[in-house]
Amino acid sequence: MQSLDKLLKDAIVHGQPRTRRPWKKILIVVEGIYSMEGSIVRLPEIVALKKKYKAYLYLDEAHSIGALGPTGRGVVEYFDLNPKDVDVMMGTFTKSFGAAGGYIGGKKELVDYLRSYSHSTVYATSMSAPVAEQIIASMKCIMGEDGTTLGQTRVQQLAENTRYFRRKLKEMGFIIYGNDDSPVVPLMLYMPAKIGAFGREMLKRNIGVVVVGFPATPIIESRARFCVSAAHTREMLDTALKVIGEVGDLLQLKYSRHKLEPLIDRPPDETTYEENED
Repeated sequence: MQSLDKLLKDAIVHGQPRTRRPWKKILIVVEGIYSMEGSIVRLPEIVALKKKYKAYLYLDEAHSIGALGPTGRGVVEYFDLNPKDVDVMMGTFTKSFGAAGGYIGGKKELVDYLRSYSHSTVYATSMSAPVAEQIIASMKCIMGEDGTTLGQTRVQQLAENTRYFRRKLKEMGFIIYGNDDSPVVPLMLYMPAKIGAFGREMLKRNIGVVVVGFPATPIIESRARFCVSAAHTREMLDTALKVIGEVGDLLQLKYSRHKLEPLIDRPPDETTYEENED
């Protein structure tokens, strides 16, 4: 946040690089969940800086909508903030909604402008009826307007699966990036030579994984990226964890010098853990 604070301050003080004229608008662009880091944006601090410097805020909720918050409304609900503090809210229908396309939320003037001047609106065809119906049905399910509690149950199950999967990986000695509530789970491989080896060894054991390296990440921060779903059962997660542990031992990927152990005075199924150094 200190770096962003300095950038905003410098932009206001120095203006445009060549002419030194003041900027007409300063736009802060952030993601709800960063897709390669698994980190949840520190939105309350971002909003505070936005108000301090009278900037505009653009929030990309591609990975957080339908996944964060008590009712799946994204990172704004996760932090219990006012949606009006976000000037442009963007998301996709391809992940939590299982459809296609995306959306832009904002003031009426912004939406009307985009409808009139956006190339994707002017030159593209309309969304197909089956895709639109899939989105509407998914929204009703998540919001509980379909007359069931299925949406609420799935949001809660996703949160439980996420915390369980992350905790188990840490217990095994892997280094995991991101926040504990983020369903995007980067497992660090570090060495570029281990990218292909990890993918092949996992595939030999009938599990396909997404491995990521340079230029999508820094050259010595290669990783495997897991995306947890509410549809994953505990048995599925345990099967994956067992295989990941085997491959981790084979390729010597358990870099962590710390391990998590259950607190002695709590039942073994509790999720409160303490960190100990070997």
